[in-house]
Amino acid sequence: MDEIILKTYKEIEKLKASNKIVAEVLSELRNIIKPGVTTLYLNNIAEEIAKRKGAIPGFKNYNGFPYALCASVNDITLHGFPSEVPLVEGDILSIDFGTLLDNYYGDAAITVPVGTISNKKKKLIRVTEEALHKGIEKAIPSGRLSDITYAIQSHVENNGFNVVRTYGGHGIGRNLHERPHVSNYAKYAERVLLKPGMVLSIEPIVLEKGYETKFHENGQTVVTKNGSLSAHFEHTVAITNNGPIILSK
Repeated sequence: MDEIILKTYKEIEKLKASNKIVAEVLSELRNIIKPGVTTLYLNNIAEEIAKRKGAIPGFKNYNGFPYALCASVNDITLHGFPSEVPLVEGDILSIDFGTLLDNYYGDAAITVPVGTISNKKKKLIRVTEEALHKGIEKAIPSGRLSDITYAIQSHVENNGFNVVRTYGGHGIGRNLHERPHVSNYAKYAERVLLKPGMVLSIEPIVLEKGYETKFHENGQTVVTKNGSLSAHFEHTVAITNNGPIILSK
């Protein structure tokens, strides 16, 4: 099993620079998401901003993924392919974006309403983002990775939703995905002691009903098995002696 790579101060600063671009891209996309906009247009904007700032889109061609942006609408859980289908009033859209800058990756995700959405959809988005911050609060030295998992899962389930069990967050650095796997489901959580220098992408992935997913026919996109809604938030976080530092904001 690969070792968990602890980052130096200089490496964390490089990760912060890469993640800052991710945050700027997501902020720009949030402002232009509305009915009638296509996710392919959002993809192109994201790629353009990253390149203008000297970064490489981190997801494009990663494990064969053909786009810069993961754009997941409604029941699409992860790795949604951007398309020319316009967004419509009432959709919810999860966008996950990554960059590679000076050999270090950035990675974050948000879920955004398209126009006016129902109260239940608002709650799903709110609870998922809250769960992210509950997890981040536990990203402290001497804690355990399972503390992050438990904080996320308990908040989600206490609000009537479910975490996806198979997918979760990850370590990040010179590689987009490093150890440890940051599960959102307690039964699968690694008993890893958290240490200063760990950098984790923490990402609650929450379903409206049930927890099962399946692959789309394209072989990469993941959708809910029962057609229910999905939401996704993610931050890249450095564990330090002064507490967790969110690098992707």
